[in-house]
Amino acid sequence: MDRCHMLRDIANTRKSFFDQGYLDEQFIQLEELQDNSNPNFVEEVVTLFYRDSARFLYNLDQALEKRPLDFNKLDSLMHQFKGSSSSIGAKKVKIECTNFRAYCNAQNAEGCKRTYQHVKREYTCLKKKLEAYFQDLRQVGPIEMACRPR
Repeated sequence: MDRCHMLRDIANTRKSFFDQGYLDEQFIQLEELQDNSNPNFVEEVVTLFYRDSARFLYNLDQALEKRPLDFNKLDSLMHQFKGSSSSIGAKKVKIECTNFRAYCNAQNAEGCKRTYQHVKREYTCLKKKLEAYFQDLRQVGPIEMACRPR
């Protein structure tokens, strides 16, 4: 596949993230901060998010194992994870975090457990999508060499 086709595929993939609700405008704001002096800025921020979020998810896993559930602690942990998710524009993850927090506020243990599975599913799905997207970007090289429409 030539460079122009690859760039078109990458652009379509990126667009699908927004069309399908995986990402929101915060991701665009991150992209706007990327420049020639730091051409991998967005990928680095997303990589840091995934590194940090492993700790949040571990802490949530541990808190969900304790009996009785400490809904205040769960809510606090999910609030932190939601903020982190929001910082990269992870829209579906953020929505599921909000749902989880609503179950915490209602002190609904089953709702928390069920929604936590949704949080992890959306998190994993977005991670796979973004990893493939950034791999494609690395493969195609700097975007400033992109093919211009005639």
